[in-house]
Amino acid sequence: MPRKPPEKPDDVKVIARNRRARFEYTILDTVEAGLVLKGSEVKSIRAGNVQIQGAFARVEDGEAWLYEMEVAEYVYANLQNHEPKRVRKLLLRKPELRKLQAQMMEKGLTIVALALLFRRGLVKIELGVGRGKKLFDKREDLKKREAKRDIERSGRR
Repeated sequence: MPRKPPEKPDDVKVIARNRRARFEYTILDTVEAGLVLKGSEVKSIRAGNVQIQGAFARVEDGEAWLYEMEVAEYVYANLQNHEPKRVRKLLLRKPELRKLQAQMMEKGLTIVALALLFRRGLVKIELGVGRGKKLFDKREDLKKREAKRDIERSGRR
C-alpha cells in the first residue's frame, strides 16, 4: 500500500505589504484572492519588483479587478514583457464575489490591497474591505500606539 506523503505546513511568503492601508482605513473584513498574471509578471514578483501601495479593487459585471498594482518589467523578458500598471483580474469564488459586491454598495467602503504573498507557489493578494479614517481617527491611533509602547518600555525596566 502506498504511503501518503506528509502534509506540508501552509507555506506562506509575504512579498509586499501595504502598511499605509491599515493606517488610512479601518479594515472591516479581509479576503484572499488569486491573480491572473503573465509569466514575466510572476518572475518579476518573485524577484520582489512589485508595489501595492495605492492598489484597490472593484467589482464590475460580476468580476473583480485589481487597479494600480505596479509590477516592474522583468529584465530578461524583452518582447513578451508586460505593462507595469495594467488592470489584473482577481480570482474569487462566487459567494466571496457576491459578498464583496454587497459591501461595495455601502457608501464609503473601499476594497484595498493589504498584502501580496506566495501560498504554495501561487501568487495571492490579501484584500481588505475598509472605511476611510478621518484625520482625528489617525491621530487617535497614533496616541494609542505611543501609549502602548510607553507601557511596554516601563514594563521592561
